[in-house]
Amino acid sequence: MTRRLLLSYVALALLVLAGLEIPLGYIYARGETARASQNIERDAAMLAEITEEDIEKGQLDELPEVVRDYAERTGGRVVVTDKQGIVLADSDSDSDSDSDSAGRAGVSLAAQPDIARALRNQPTVTTTTDSDGADVLVATMPGSSGTTVRGALRLTYPLDGVSVRVYRIWGALALAGACVLAAVALVAFSMARWITRPLRTLEAATTQLADGHLADPPDVTTGPPELRRLAASFTRTATRLQQLLQDQQAFASEASHQLKTPLTALRLRLENFEPYLDPRAHGSLEEAVGEVERLGRMVQGLLALARLENTATTPEPADLDAALADRVAMWEPLAAEQHVAIDITGPPAGRVWAIPGALEQIVDNLLANALRVSPPGSSITLHRIPGGELHIVDQGPGMSEADRARAFDRFWRASDSHHDGTGLGLPIVRHLVDASGGAITLHPAPGTGLDVTVRLRPVTRRRSHGGRGPRSTSASAGAR
Repeated sequence: MTRRLLLSYVALALLVLAGLEIPLGYIYARGETARASQNIERDAAMLAEITEEDIEKGQLDELPEVVRDYAERTGGRVVVTDKQGIVLADSDSDSDSDSDSAGRAGVSLAAQPDIARALRNQPTVTTTTDSDGADVLVATMPGSSGTTVRGALRLTYPLDGVSVRVYRIWGALALAGACVLAAVALVAFSMARWITRPLRTLEAATTQLADGHLADPPDVTTGPPELRRLAASFTRTATRLQQLLQDQQAFASEASHQLKTPLTALRLRLENFEPYLDPRAHGSLEEAVGEVERLGRMVQGLLALARLENTATTPEPADLDAALADRVAMWEPLAAEQHVAIDITGPPAGRVWAIPGALEQIVDNLLANALRVSPPGSSITLHRIPGGELHIVDQGPGMSEADRARAFDRFWRASDSHHDGTGLGLPIVRHLVDASGGAITLHPAPGTGLDVTVRLRPVTRRRSHGGRGPRSTSASAGAR
């Protein structure tokens, strides 16, 4: 935004300068040319009077000295003719060029338009180019007394001096414009930084708030009043939001702790009722014990989520293959009781970045979910792909596309679900994977079942920032 503001200010200043300086430069150039034309016309008229007087008196030998003296002082060229257009004097008579020979004494110039007009007592002032292609200003005046014309005078003046002055003023205007643009750019940069400073601090504060904690609130002391009010409003909102989140997390943690002990006692009391109940009530008792167990697992899940959200840690290198082997060995006896096989396939996945204890919890939760939906005689496949990718594929009923889209929502369970899940296992897994810098997706498995794909960042030999990953939140998870 600073760059766009700076460019807009400089562009506006450039347009204003162009609208002022370009017309000013053209006006000055035309003025210089007009002044030079007036001066040449005046000098030509004065010289015409002097030479006409010499011609009238017959003092023709003085004409070369008069025109030469003027030419030496001004740099112009003077040619004087009699009333027939015959050259009487030429200030450039020493030139050896063929083009200049027409102006030497004794040569007739009566056929040239400006001389012919002067001999008819009509002055001419015009701009043309000489034989070298240079711009010159030509003033041709009649040498007359009243209506009697005794000769003509042509004064040719190069416009190099005028061009130099015009170029100089264009250069001065350009330099002044550059200085103004530099000053405008400096002021605009300072103003843009002043305007955008609250936005920059607001952006940084928003990033911190997205990470869960606002350590540096946005600056409310600088910038336009509107942005200061916005920063102050954001600070109040963020503070209130943090307080609400802390209260919610504290409530979840406290409620889970408070519920854990009564649930355990309730289960024991229900089990103690079994010897005293009518056999026809044993089914209802088992259902009640099952619901208490599910409620206990839900409490464990809430505790795990509360710890995940309140604890910050850094991903560390971990051996994915070792974690898989360890957890499969733990789950195989339970799977065998349900007549479900657990297989590990694929080449070793290698070391990956994960927060401490995350790999074990991820595998435990995903295997628990897979076992819960796997029919007897089926298998669960843990397929490894080098580079930190793991596929956990079951042969259960699978999920529809709509169910897969909501599977990571807390407490969500499919409408046709008949198992006793809590709806917290996949949310916990996703939180652990995200905290480790990875990603988890759900896909339909070939034939039937679900393919849970977990991608974690592989550990490479060279790694910036001391080989450590970004900070994230994690804690152990007990609910599946």
